[in-house]
Amino acid sequence: MSRYDRLRQIQQLDPVKDCCQIVHLMSGYEFPWDITRSLEIALFRTYCVPSISALLDKTGEFRHRTQKRYDDTGLLVAEIMKWGYDSDRGRAAIVRMNNIHGKFKIANEDFLYVLSTFIYEPIRWIDRFGWRKMCETERLASYYFWREVGERMQIQNIPKTYEEFELYNLNYERENFRYSDTNRRVGEATRDLFLSWFPSFLRWAIEPAVYAMLDETMRSAFGFPDPPQLLKSAVPMILKIRGQGLRLFPSKKQPAFYTDFPNISYPNGYQLEDLGPPHMLESLKQNQDG
Repeated sequence: MSRYDRLRQIQQLDPVKDCCQIVHLMSGYEFPWDITRSLEIALFRTYCVPSISALLDKTGEFRHRTQKRYDDTGLLVAEIMKWGYDSDRGRAAIVRMNNIHGKFKIANEDFLYVLSTFIYEPIRWIDRFGWRKMCETERLASYYFWREVGERMQIQNIPKTYEEFELYNLNYERENFRYSDTNRRVGEATRDLFLSWFPSFLRWAIEPAVYAMLDETMRSAFGFPDPPQLLKSAVPMILKIRGQGLRLFPSKKQPAFYTDFPNISYPNGYQLEDLGPPHMLESLKQNQDG
């Protein structure tokens, strides 16, 4: 398969009725690394909103089980992208998310914003750093896919078009991104998680690079310092060079979903019933079975 054969395959599909297949191909074959990184940034962005960070800070999951919280979220999202929202595994993952979220009072507008980041952050990331930009079919498929997931999460008032939802995303950030102490605590826990993946002697050098991955509005909302100007330029440049280099390699023959690899929390594999805050697991099992 040549580098662009799968793109041509995607362009023959319908972004509405084939959105699950398109998202499967994008996240497992075309852009697996980029989509994982962009969704990390997407979730990081949501912590810039005091109403969201306050709830996350209150649960204590970010202070005490940051890696498990990260892995659980990544696995649930990847289950849906890999199998589709109407598959047995996709439906079970959505039920699991709904049961976890149902334990908390979360405003619909916050749900809407988080959902919007799952559409637009990967598009923006891949347009900047991917080996190619997303085609129109992929952009629309992402919107229709996550809109359907949102419907199954009982999120209300999801905008009816790609353009309207993107405008909601931008307006929400303009109105709600601001500094709070809970932003900072959740942001620091997430930053420290990223740093924990590197040897301790390198973390002092990696930390400013993490800040360079965040835009100015995010750094302000977290109270993070500005990185050196050299890093602000170098980090995006390195990512762009990586993307351009990938054009020289053939298409992936095997999928590379987040669920396909061992992770720190579940080195020997996982079951859906393992995912969620430990103190909720028994009640979550009862809800899932019910």
